[in-house]
Amino acid sequence: MNWDRIAGKWSQMKGEIRQKWGKLTDDDLEIIAGSKDKFVGTIQERYGLAKEEAERQIDEWFKAARPPAARSRRRAPQFGAEQAQPSEGMLRDQH
Repeated sequence: MNWDRIAGKWSQMKGEIRQKWGKLTDDDLEIIAGSKDKFVGTIQERYGLAKEEAERQIDEWFKAARPPAARSRRRAPQFGAEQAQPSEGMLRDQH
């Protein structure tokens, strides 16, 4: 996922961001509005961090972040050669 996708899904990701950085206010999140530079600056300000540390934390979060829709999607079961075959007893019972 690239930062553009984070910016595009910003409103959906606010809850996750608030869980990680609880000192951020709703106003902070509105001002940041998906801008990585503003995000870094606000984290620096609220947590008293150096720019490099704020960037490191955001980059670490970013690597693990997925938009809520992606988290809720489940893979469909794969049916194929590895699917269990019925036993002989099961086949006999069907006749």
